[in-house]
Amino acid sequence: MISRLILQTFVWFGVMGAMLFLSAGTLNWPGAWVFLVVMVGLSLTMGVALARRDPGLMNERLGPPIQKNQTAADKVLLTVLLAAIFGWLALIGFDFRFGWSAVPVWVRAIGALLLLLGIWICYLTMLENSFAAPVVKIQDERGQRVISTGPYSYVRHPMYAGAIFFFAGTALLLGSWWGLASVLVFVALLAVRIFIEERTLRTGLRGYDNYAAQVRYRLVPLVW
Repeated sequence: MISRLILQTFVWFGVMGAMLFLSAGTLNWPGAWVFLVVMVGLSLTMGVALARRDPGLMNERLGPPIQKNQTAADKVLLTVLLAAIFGWLALIGFDFRFGWSAVPVWVRAIGALLLLLGIWICYLTMLENSFAAPVVKIQDERGQRVISTGPYSYVRHPMYAGAIFFFAGTALLLGSWWGLASVLVFVALLAVRIFIEERTLRTGLRGYDNYAAQVRYRLVPLVW
């Protein structure tokens, strides 16, 4: 499992790095190198810790993005989401190449903090929920149950909340106002995925309706 984690981490961020540097037209991009080094380091560190604490969840997290028992709607949505991520990285790279944005250093520092906050929220979510698979499905074979504690006591989808901080922080760290504006696309896609996921959970997971009645907000407390 650790070998798979290391391989997938370097492949995933290797592809992300390729998208950034190819669209930027240069390897002389300190912000992109900082982003990649930090992400690889955190992914490996947190991944190893999670694998030791909850190997069942880590095995799920290392699964392919398209799976047999995944809902059809989620297969389509996740494909679109992955394509959007790569297009977003290319846009940020072109922004760096042509100098469309002028983001102050202090704003980039705030971006780094938002990025770390997003990762921390996602990690806390995985620590709390052993069934936080990357695809929408009911894990009957693992005895899936409703999780209502930790971050799930505030919103029903804390992983997506963390992802939004991640996208916004990444765009600012890499110095792209256009990348930040494009985060609205991810917000929309994640909102659609929330409806797909909740339809699956309401029909297939006992007790989810009661949980949804207790925790009213899906993504942002006091908003939605």
